[in-house]
Amino acid sequence: MKILGINALGHDASVSVILNNDIVFAAHSERYSRKKNDEYLNDDLLNDALNFEKPDIICWYERPWIKKARQIMSGQWNEVVSITPSSYLAKFGLSGIPIKYYSHHYSHASAGYFTSPFENACVVIVDAIGEFTTISIWKGNGSKLAKVWSQNYPHSLGLLYTAMTQRCGFKPNEEEYITMGMAAFGKPVYVEDIKNDFISNMNAPYFRLKHNVHRGILWWKPEIKNVQDIAASIQKITNDYLIDLMIFAKKITNSNNLVFGGGVALNCVSNTQIASQCKYDDIWIMPNPGDSGSSLGAALAYHSKHIEWKTPYLGYNIDRIFLDMNGILNSLEMGEIIGIANGKAEFGPRALGNRSLLADPRGKNIKDRMNQIKKRELFRPFAPMVLEHMAHQYFDMPVKESPYMQYAVTCKYPDQFPAICHIDNSSRIQTVTNENNPILFELLSKWHKRTGCGMLLNTSLNIKGEPLVNSWEDANKFSFRHNIKIF
Repeated sequence: MKILGINALGHDASVSVILNNDIVFAAHSERYSRKKNDEYLNDDLLNDALNFEKPDIICWYERPWIKKARQIMSGQWNEVVSITPSSYLAKFGLSGIPIKYYSHHYSHASAGYFTSPFENACVVIVDAIGEFTTISIWKGNGSKLAKVWSQNYPHSLGLLYTAMTQRCGFKPNEEEYITMGMAAFGKPVYVEDIKNDFISNMNAPYFRLKHNVHRGILWWKPEIKNVQDIAASIQKITNDYLIDLMIFAKKITNSNNLVFGGGVALNCVSNTQIASQCKYDDIWIMPNPGDSGSSLGAALAYHSKHIEWKTPYLGYNIDRIFLDMNGILNSLEMGEIIGIANGKAEFGPRALGNRSLLADPRGKNIKDRMNQIKKRELFRPFAPMVLEHMAHQYFDMPVKESPYMQYAVTCKYPDQFPAICHIDNSSRIQTVTNENNPILFELLSKWHKRTGCGMLLNTSLNIKGEPLVNSWEDANKFSFRHNIKIF
């Protein structure tokens, strides 16, 4: 049985393939088209996914007619897609294949729960909006996943965060992570203003808005020029509400295992607060909890049972022998910034070592140099990859491991590692073991033996506004344009 999961015609298009009981492929359309957040599929992506063979069933990540009804009801005529999934897929030779449609939040919940190690879990989904649902709580038990509570549009924490992102001067539905990073530079002095102007109830589980913020709030308080304080305020509101929501969800599901999904689950600052304060025994956030991960979620909704999560490296394969370990170490020791493009691409928005830029985290000017190369705002932080068995030596960890950069933890020695510490001394950490990436583990182990440092700076192999490098051809172009060695 070959199951093809698809997310398309919205944003962040992706495809995933389950063959029998294995995830054999999952990748983003943007990596192939080179168009950031591409909403459309393309032939190269589908050919890689299916090896030119048709699937037995296609699983679509949302219910398009219900979504269209919501768009029409809310006056979003310009967002209504007239083409149907079946007619769209026929353009790629995928006609005559049964299509199963699953609700947006059920796809999110399935992506998280059925990849988790839990046979019993509380599943919480928070995003901007599905068809109508904006927040939902599910009870996972064995192969059953049942919704126990939900809230509908226009009442949405995710939409409010996105609107505040636009108010801060960033691109909505894309640059919320910049708002999250900027928050550390501000003070949450506008929490009460935001609550008074926009929120009528945030007593968990409810999050009720006074106004529909879907069209943005650029009009709000134009006199505020220090947008760092706006970012800090919406981040605090998000932290506080999510903590209360997770505590409520734990009570009504009677589970000590948490699965968190939806686009808001990419907020690693909030995730750290949840891990620290909500007292779950264990937490699972898959590497791609946002909409692009829902292609896998739709496939898993049909599969309807747990699948062994082996690796996030599920995309296009740069199939080349990785030989020059000493060359990498020598370059890093000389203070150079280098790239790695090898093996299968990561499924998710964060580079985890197969499409990465690396540097010595101890370098005092590395952060500025890296931001200049990537054409990013100079305040933006970078993440460390660290040997998992050494992580607790360097960082205050509220979790045992963080292999997918899901938590922003405090560095114990920020003066020693200025390149990977944010203004608040936090770091979005990636823990590495021999099991989750043998090549990175070998590299970090040899780096530690040479330098006494068990970590490296790791950021995505791209510049701002561009997708991650996908192929070796992409890597060579990046190397030529930016004068960076790619290994």
